[in-house]
Amino acid sequence: MNSLTVRMARWSAGHPWRALVGWLLFLALCLGVGSAVGTRSAKTADYRVGEAGRAEAMAAEGHLDRLSTEQILISSRVGALDEGPAASAARELTGRMRQLPEVAEVAAPVRSSDGGVLMVEVSLRGEELEADAKVGALLAQTRAVQRAHPGLLVQETGAASVSKGVDQQRDDDLALSEKISLPVTLVTLLIVFGSLTMAAVPLLLALSSIAAAIGLAMVASHLTPDAGVGKNVILMIGLAVGVDYTLFYLKREREERARSGGRLGTEALVELAAATSGRAVVVSGLAVAASTATLYLASDVIFSSLATGTVVVVLVAVASSLTALPALLTVLGRRAERRARMGVPPRERSRAWGKAGHGRPSRRLRGRGDGRFWSALLRPAARHPLATLCCSSLALLALVLPLTGLKITEMSRDTHSRAIPAMRVYDRLNAEFPERRVTHQVVVQAPAARSAQVTEELRALARRAAADPLFTGYARVRTAADHRTSTLELRVPYLGDSPQARDSLEHLRHDYLPATVGKVAGARYGVSGDVARYTDHPAHQEGKLPLVIGALLLVTFVMTLYAFRSVVLGLLGVALNLLSAAASLGLLVLVFQHTWAEGLLHFRSTGSIGSRVPLFLFVILFGLSMDYQVFVVSRIREAVLAGTPTRQAVVEGVRRSASVVTSAAVIMTTVFVSFVFLHLIEMKQIGFVLAAAVLLDAFVVRVLILPAALLLLGERAWWPVRPARTTTTVTNSALVDVG
Repeated sequence: MNSLTVRMARWSAGHPWRALVGWLLFLALCLGVGSAVGTRSAKTADYRVGEAGRAEAMAAEGHLDRLSTEQILISSRVGALDEGPAASAARELTGRMRQLPEVAEVAAPVRSSDGGVLMVEVSLRGEELEADAKVGALLAQTRAVQRAHPGLLVQETGAASVSKGVDQQRDDDLALSEKISLPVTLVTLLIVFGSLTMAAVPLLLALSSIAAAIGLAMVASHLTPDAGVGKNVILMIGLAVGVDYTLFYLKREREERARSGGRLGTEALVELAAATSGRAVVVSGLAVAASTATLYLASDVIFSSLATGTVVVVLVAVASSLTALPALLTVLGRRAERRARMGVPPRERSRAWGKAGHGRPSRRLRGRGDGRFWSALLRPAARHPLATLCCSSLALLALVLPLTGLKITEMSRDTHSRAIPAMRVYDRLNAEFPERRVTHQVVVQAPAARSAQVTEELRALARRAAADPLFTGYARVRTAADHRTSTLELRVPYLGDSPQARDSLEHLRHDYLPATVGKVAGARYGVSGDVARYTDHPAHQEGKLPLVIGALLLVTFVMTLYAFRSVVLGLLGVALNLLSAAASLGLLVLVFQHTWAEGLLHFRSTGSIGSRVPLFLFVILFGLSMDYQVFVVSRIREAVLAGTPTRQAVVEGVRRSASVVTSAAVIMTTVFVSFVFLHLIEMKQIGFVLAAAVLLDAFVVRVLILPAALLLLGERAWWPVRPARTTTTVTNSALVDVG
């Protein structure tokens, strides 16, 4: 065979040190260029969607866009608040804040209704997303006032300080996940290979792929801005697929080495692995990348950031398996062969190979050991394919049922972990100042000549809202210098994720605005604010959902058709991926939309799922399912190409691939489970579902449903063209296709 995969492996095996040095140079180049250009972070404008986004854009044109605000609470540590010390602390705090270049305005102190808390509100200059980098100066001044007034409690909260706390928590969580996943992955690989050297190879290549992908993602951020989630997904997906792709390749090379009994040289074994598992890795990687790329169609900056991170790290992992891995195998193989020639009898050379770093060939790799286990597991599908297909499919369909009750919501500030200090202060702020919980911003853009009429209608709107119990009665009208843009701020005494806050938005948009501002000729208007954002983002995604899902199904079908030249397998792959992904999302709803698992997984249910989680998971699950689909069907196709009847090839192919699929599933599950320990509810949901999905896919779909379906289809599975039988001759230095 002379495919690109084999040619690359042949060159790497023939020039191993050049290949390894080249990989290290590539890694250094990625990190160097990435560090030089830096990361282009997403701006506030990149997040704008729907009516809220249009309203924010109009406000920005008139320089009336909302400023990020911080609230500092001053209260007594014990007993009632002493007005004298509290006023003194407020004056000192106000003076310190006004001297900061980051501060645009400091409001007069406001006392809570019971007089127990004094609140000072500070507005930051610049757009909202830039506030995260500026809020550190404000927090430092708050701490200084606290030190100067030890008898008082001086605490700060706000969107920027909460975001800063979330970022710190995310960094701590990622460090924790690394401490969990890396050692467990290494131990799992050690069990699989029986050699520390060979166990380290997949892990080192995965980590190098992650490092290179981080550098490339920095470069890519100048095309699609990074929303702050790129590194999370690169670490999660990179470690999983990086180890898996290397594992597929390594296990096949070791299997062929054990089968050849020392008759083939290292270069020939590397080429043979490249021609079989190497090709499957390339097809799987391309399928994952192509599937994930459909997220760009969602026109959402966070989805684009997730897609970029996943595509980059998967392609880099594929590249490492085609270049650095064959070179490493050749170096280790030649070292083992040299040791074997130093007085070791031929029948003992496999042991020398193990001592040299490749581990002792296990009974599993020689087709024994757990072969009986997998034969027993496959027996239901082999003997009763129809019953196995029906029972397994019905079991997964039962898991799909909870998906019908899926409720999605934008994960707001109210859903963050209370382990963040600023979130605990946020809860105090909402309790002491309920009238400030939510602010709607009505934005109107009209010809300057209509400015007076717009102002009059906005005041009429404010009067209507004041008579509505959903609003507090607070109203503030502002007009831009060019008189083309005006805004009205209204407050709601309910939390942003409450039904009352959503109802207040509905009243504004569908009742009050059309009856007032809607009468102004040529006026454009909309409502922005946190509640509007939390409402419009899910609606935007629902509108894009048919496009993304349609493209995903098409990509899956085309990739399977390309890999196996079979329309039937393409349709079967789409159906199985749909079933697997839907069952996994049903588990997501069953676990996280209810409270029964809160203590087990350490989370607080919101009664809903993060709005971006289902679509991201659906796309990723399709891509990861293709991994196992391609690898298992490739082994079946190999047997068919060798002349084995399809029914026998199905059982043989699944049995031969079962151990490596199991090992890969265990490793992927280990990586994903480590994310269940994170505080961020969305990352916890993603980690849990990916872990559950991998296990379902590996042990139910690929071992029970897929072989049962293929056995029922028989030769029809290869329609329209059955693979022609080929004969492959392997020499010590090359693979020559003579079929």
